Amino acid sequence: MAVMEATLPRRLISTPVAGPLAALVLACLYFGLNSGQFFTGANFSLIIQQVMVVGTLAIGQTLIILTAGIDLSNGAIMAFGGIVMTKLAVDSGLPPLLAIAAGLVVCAGFGLVNGLLVTRISLPPFIVTLGMLNVVFALTHIYSNEQTVTELPAPLTFLGQTFQVGQTNVTYGSLLTILLFLLFAYLLGSTAWGRHVYALGNSPEVARLTGIGTRRLTVGVYTLAGFVYGIAALLLVSRTGVGDPQAGQTDNLDSITAVVLGGTSLFGGRGLVIGTLVGALIVGVFRNGLQLMGVPSIYQTLITGILVILAVTVDQLSRRRNR
Repeated sequence: MAVMEATLPRRLISTPVAGPLAALVLACLYFGLNSGQFFTGANFSLIIQQVMVVGTLAIGQTLIILTAGIDLSNGAIMAFGGIVMTKLAVDSGLPPLLAIAAGLVVCAGFGLVNGLLVTRISLPPFIVTLGMLNVVFALTHIYSNEQTVTELPAPLTFLGQTFQVGQTNVTYGSLLTILLFLLFAYLLGSTAWGRHVYALGNSPEVARLTGIGTRRLTVGVYTLAGFVYGIAALLLVSRTGVGDPQAGQTDNLDSITAVVLGGTSLFGGRGLVIGTLVGALIVGVFRNGLQLMGVPSIYQTLITGILVILAVTVDQLSRRRNR
């Protein structure tokens, strides 16, 4: 028992989440000491609202990066999903719940196409999703006629409504985002499917030789990630109250940033989805804290870029040490 108790702290420290979590705590302490508004329930609720869309996108991105892939098209897919939901509900008169379902299916469909191109034609994920980024971006503007969709029915904006926790207003969308992280943490950490995803990312050939259907699994991961992008689209629509064809243009990079800062390896097979939540919160805390301190937004972008480079450097050094 004593040995187990002694090794528990080591195991916690050695997890990919330990470093990002320490960075998050230190960032919170720093901004708390420099701004009296930081440690308030309203401000923490605001941070969660600001990161819930990118955080949800980053869940799908995490799944793909764990398989040693990458998705540059997720922000564009999300934007198209939002336009589909809003235009079907407003312009076509489709019942809102059916419009939401259609948007989710469309986003999953784009993920399916990405997965099929990666597995059946053996194209690199970077090239496939870069091409899909341009395709979906164009389709979004064609379908929307470059017009923002307004006057949305209540079901499309429900997740933007709030409920009270103590004296703090919390959106239903923030709660949904947290539940999604917990769900995927369970799926990756406690199911055979999750173990197969990690095995695929570590070595596709070894995974195939052990009987894992690597092609089918890869297609499934991309399709599921697309479905998650659809949920992010609904969260975005709920938060903004409109269907915006200009949305999501930098969210693909922001989602990758969250994944990398959360300790997931860009080389696949290593990382935790809870780490992605921590990574998204790090970005949110830095941007919020710097804004409260009156730092111009361009420096927020600069610091975020430096954090990403540091995170990738640490990952690369760790891989070299473990060889």
